[in-house]
Amino acid sequence: MSPATLAGSTRHTPQWSPPLQGAELDRVLTKIRRWTPFDGDALLDDIGAVLDDVVPNEEHIEEFARRLRGHLMQLVNIAVAAGAEEDITAAQLIRQARVLRTAEVPGDRWKAVGHLRRMGWTLSELHERLVAVKCLREAA
Repeated sequence: MSPATLAGSTRHTPQWSPPLQGAELDRVLTKIRRWTPFDGDALLDDIGAVLDDVVPNEEHIEEFARRLRGHLMQLVNIAVAAGAEEDITAAQLIRQARVLRTAEVPGDRWKAVGHLRRMGWTLSELHERLVAVKCLREAA
């Protein structure tokens, strides 16, 4: 009996072939390795740090900007994948997040802090909206 024929069946089953070839599998594997799961606690910690009454030190501004950009990108990707853009408020927050994520951090310390806080508020609002439209579960 051929391995592609079921016992007691006269119907021929086609031979299995992998869905992706080598180069395509490498591309998918690379994306999987770069992927980081959503960490709501880290998101809330970073939002709290930039919105706190204590202003971040100048040497930490670039690091906060990098992390907040990562959070913005991740929330936007989650929102788009879940179809949250159909919600008017979510769509507006997604547009705002995209603009802030690509904006340069100002050289002036106080303008940079203002930029971080805009990013923090946008993250907070987008996170809350994604919870409200059931794209995310509420983080701690």
